Amino acid sequence: MSLPRDARIFVAGHRGLVGSALVRALRARPHADVVTRARTELELADSAAVDGFFDRERPQYVLLAAGRVGGIVVNRDYPADFLAENLAIQLNVIRAARRTGVQRVIFFASSCMYPREAPQPMSESLLLSGRPEDTSMAYAVAKLAGTHLCLAYNRQYGGERFVPVIPNSVYGPNDNFDPASGHVLSALIRRFHDAKAQGDRKVTLWGSGLPRREFLYVDDLAEAVLMLLAADLASVELPLNIGPGEDVSIRDLARIVESVVGFAGEIEWDKTQPDGAPRKLLDSARIRSLGWSPATDLETGIRRTYEWYLSQQQEKIAS
Repeated sequence: MSLPRDARIFVAGHRGLVGSALVRALRARPHADVVTRARTELELADSAAVDGFFDRERPQYVLLAAGRVGGIVVNRDYPADFLAENLAIQLNVIRAARRTGVQRVIFFASSCMYPREAPQPMSESLLLSGRPEDTSMAYAVAKLAGTHLCLAYNRQYGGERFVPVIPNSVYGPNDNFDPASGHVLSALIRRFHDAKAQGDRKVTLWGSGLPRREFLYVDDLAEAVLMLLAADLASVELPLNIGPGEDVSIRDLARIVESVVGFAGEIEWDKTQPDGAPRKLLDSARIRSLGWSPATDLETGIRRTYEWYLSQQQEKIAS
């Protein structure tokens, strides 16, 4: 199968890490009609605004990458905001898409939905088999709700129009590099970059460095999603994990980032701070059976991400 020419595709959250990669990938295919709206133009948590948008624009496909996201600290400190805002966005967009006959919705869930102590690698069948990590509980609950809303619509109305995907830790251009609110890889890039620029001899990082994580370069995720927009999923069980199939300890990740950035000092681990889940490695056999595999190894992806970050710093200086 292939997307029809001039397919009208709404990318919700187009300025974020995932949404911006989706727009890049779609605009490399000139037949696609990409629809985007800034938050000042369309508040997705406002049901009336979302209904009006879908009635006017009538997208044929929706990529739901919008939502409130962040690292371990903001997830822990603002659980009500994470739960309420994500629930509202998901319900409004998915319900409007069903009402207006959207042909396929790709909903971005999260690997934090899996039980904290899940067997590794984690297959999709393990969802709801145990308790998620407490520090990301609100976000996990919201994403579980969105995932099961998609599955419920498919069961009630037939077909596979609503496709929840579960990417593992995504990184790349347009990530959030704030050490307080960003995810681990982008936060490490910022920490080592700042330490190098300031001539620091030591960087202190949270936790033990022992937890293991799987990292997915965002452009590889975008290619997987574009494949799913047109794929025949009648015989594929949903949801779909998306990950490269290899993980790394946070300690080893820090060493790779340190090398890419060029920081030559000491790394100290503050074990009084939380680690999060001990391991999060996805079993991505379902999507690999459809022909997808990632093209970007971890070090190459980190180098590309750091180059993008440096380019943004240069633009700030020039302006």
